[in-house]
Amino acid sequence: MIKHVVLFKLKPGVSWEDPIAQRAERMAARVGEEVGDLLTWQAARNISPRAIAYDFLVVGTVADEDALDRYLVHPFHQQSVRLWREISDWVMVDVVESDVNGGIRVHAV
Repeated sequence: MIKHVVLFKLKPGVSWEDPIAQRAERMAARVGEEVGDLLTWQAARNISPRAIAYDFLVVGTVADEDALDRYLVHPFHQQSVRLWREISDWVMVDVVESDVNGGIRVHAV
């Protein structure tokens, strides 16, 4: 399984009050319903006031690299990308879930 994580930073002058930002947020929330290859999907605003924080996150899980490739070119996903490109910059990572923490279990002491 592959975990796809994207962190978005709104461009200067863009806020959540802007209609395009609200539209992008609604569209991001729907990606999980529209793209069949996504096994899980989460889209959410950041709640931290720290300056280093990003503004929005999406996290999805797909079965394998072929599913990831199909997700990336899916027309609904591409529509969402076009909206987010207008209002934000982002960073992303794709990781094999078993590689997270090097396969080591982490638990609180």
